[in-house]
Amino acid sequence: MENRSPREIWDAALGELQVQVSKSNFRTWLEKTVGMDYRENRFLVSVPNTFVAEYLENNQKSLIEKTLINLTSQPGVRVTFQVNGAHTYPVPKLMEMPPVPSVPCLGNLNCGYRFDTFTMGNGNRLACAAAQAVAASPGKLYNPLYIYGGVGLGKTHLLHAIGHQVQARHIQVVCMSAEQYTSEFIAAIRSRKTDEFHRRYRSAGMLLIDDIQLIAGKKQTEESFFNTFNELHNSGRQIIIAGDQAPKMIPRLDKRLRSRFEWGLVVDVQPPDIDARLAILQAKASQKNIPFASTVLEYIARRDHHNIRELEGSLNRVIAYSRLLNAAPSVEIASQALGNIGERAPDQPASTSDAIIDAVARNFNLTAADLKSGKRDKETSFARRIAMYLLRQNNGCSLASIGASLGGRDPSAVTAACKKVSQEIASDSHAQRRLHEIQKQLNFYPIKSNR
Repeated sequence: MENRSPREIWDAALGELQVQVSKSNFRTWLEKTVGMDYRENRFLVSVPNTFVAEYLENNQKSLIEKTLINLTSQPGVRVTFQVNGAHTYPVPKLMEMPPVPSVPCLGNLNCGYRFDTFTMGNGNRLACAAAQAVAASPGKLYNPLYIYGGVGLGKTHLLHAIGHQVQARHIQVVCMSAEQYTSEFIAAIRSRKTDEFHRRYRSAGMLLIDDIQLIAGKKQTEESFFNTFNELHNSGRQIIIAGDQAPKMIPRLDKRLRSRFEWGLVVDVQPPDIDARLAILQAKASQKNIPFASTVLEYIARRDHHNIRELEGSLNRVIAYSRLLNAAPSVEIASQALGNIGERAPDQPASTSDAIIDAVARNFNLTAADLKSGKRDKETSFARRIAMYLLRQNNGCSLASIGASLGGRDPSAVTAACKKVSQEIASDSHAQRRLHEIQKQLNFYPIKSNR
């Protein structure tokens, strides 16, 4: 390998990586990369855009470096990702989107959900960048774009922001929840107007579908959407889908749909960190034209919020309480207003990664060390899967961080574990009760199982 060029070494690495990651992941993140330079144990890889670079840096870097070390027989090889030869870190700001003209909101688009009102943070940076790229070049980059994550994290906001941007260019946008699609489809069957129903969706210039998990298991609806998807995709029209889980994690979803959802780009949105929560609160307070001291916003931001809706709800509660008292918002008023919201029992741990692992271990009469160990007995393995699932679904942790928290396991093992738990809670009432019991102990909202 020593006499081979960086391009040749990277081509060999791609050959090995192709059998270690899923077909959709390889096509999305690795297929268009090129080996650029290799010297002093630094291997430079050219990537097509910033969010590919960020994804590989955060999710696949250790696997890539391990592969390069094996190929070159040189320990300590480190990889750096470039965008067409330009170093990408620190990550540059997102692209500046052209202003959307002041036109009336059409269809089902929410007038307040635009890119300029979306607060970007570490947990949604990749999804926001992908949404902006698709809005700028619909049908040409990532088709479909699939965005997933927990409730109230901004998926619907991004869908509608794309819709506004594209609609301003006089492209017909159809925006709909999967529940609405199902209801209209059933009504069309009853009234014998399925041809009219299908023409409406299949003539769209862009299709936005929210809460896609709601069609899982509904065979006729899945068949209808499968054919609609194919019609739009084959004609190069953009499809954007949002769901609460990755396609492979949705129980009972038709395998053909799952495969098609993974054709383009699959990105997730995670709960906002403290900096993002503070930025969101500042933006919301500014929109409401209400002055807040930074200490008050910091107090609200540091409370345990599962999603952005809860965060905004807390802000609104403080505003309402201040008006009732005819006083400016203060930390004391915020403390009173939020004192009975989401409080935990004195002996209940905060919902950090360690607290989740500890709660799961206690529930199974195990220790945290057991879950992080190499034990593979049935009980320990089940408990470890539950911990991974909660860390991913309720706490929004990355696959890599979950693997690191539980004994240095590979992200692919975490994905497989979460998928298995989804299947278990969909078919096994005992597994579902066990999961909900732990969620209740942690003050988490139970995750619906689509049963």
